[in-house]
Amino acid sequence: MENTKEFRTWLDDMKLDHPLVIAGPCSAETEEQVLKIAHELKDTDVTVFRAGVWKPRTRPGGFEGVGALALPWLQKVRKETGLKIAVEVANVAHVKLALEADVDVLWLGARTAVNPFAVQEVADALAGTDKIVLIKNPINPDLALWLGGVERLYKSNIKNLGVIHRGFSSYKKTKFRNVPQWQLPIELKRRYPDLPIINDPSHICGNREGIQDISQIALDLNFEGLMIETHIDPDNAWSDAKQQITPARLVEIMRDLRVRKPKAEGEALDQLKGLRAEIDVIDNHLIQTLAERMNVAEQIGAVKKSQNVSVLQDARWGEILENMAKIGAEAGLSEEFIKTVYKAIHQESINKQEKIVTSK
Repeated sequence: MENTKEFRTWLDDMKLDHPLVIAGPCSAETEEQVLKIAHELKDTDVTVFRAGVWKPRTRPGGFEGVGALALPWLQKVRKETGLKIAVEVANVAHVKLALEADVDVLWLGARTAVNPFAVQEVADALAGTDKIVLIKNPINPDLALWLGGVERLYKSNIKNLGVIHRGFSSYKKTKFRNVPQWQLPIELKRRYPDLPIINDPSHICGNREGIQDISQIALDLNFEGLMIETHIDPDNAWSDAKQQITPARLVEIMRDLRVRKPKAEGEALDQLKGLRAEIDVIDNHLIQTLAERMNVAEQIGAVKKSQNVSVLQDARWGEILENMAKIGAEAGLSEEFIKTVYKAIHQESINKQEKIVTSK
């Protein structure tokens, strides 16, 4: 993907004076429901109306969407409101029906993105289309897999590409339905700065309460848009009821969100330059300190080798983690942050000791 400037063309062509907003119900349930939501979104910041037509469920027995029956409803939405229409596609049959219905935006969901075979089949079916195609991050936190999906679509001569950040599954219980792991979309943006990123706070939160906060973080990180599930009667939605909001609430959120300037100016810019210079100095010290720590770890490895002692010492590791969490808390650092940093440091120490202990 050498020339990625063209990624942004479709977004520029919309000539929006605000971030792109994609909104609509998790699932298209009835024609009346779809049209009522669309008309309530018509004169807002929403540009694209989304609705799940085919709904992949984790387990059988749940509502799996009304299928192609809903496509004429979406065509009616576009005709009556002027909104573009968007659906999720997961296989060749979905693509064929969506293209026949002239759907404007197609997206690949997280369950599809995790399977390169499925992504390739969809990419082949979409080959050469001028439709906007978005791919959600895969369920598991694997940046290479996400980028691989984008590259498969790009190689199928699909130029109007973008990605959707909807968070990642975790075996740990957290306040999120899907943990945002912001470092992954940030790294994707660093590699492909012209690839539009749409944030999906509905799936990250799994509830209505956090949608505004997550949306603001996404805009602060210069994401190009938001995809927010919106329903006229969220509590009685046929799928994902807890994370959908009313059109009125969406308007409130859009009103209260702040779009930041891409760059600081004047005196503030000078202040930032000075502060960033300080960070550079501190970062250099951090690297040197870490190098010194690893040097000591190697010396420990040499002692363990001479005494035929195992590399991993569970009790010692537990003491370090507990002590550092306590010191970090006193310094105003979160326990989660300290544990993440020290687990990485500990793993590197183990790697270095392992090389010494196993060397001849």
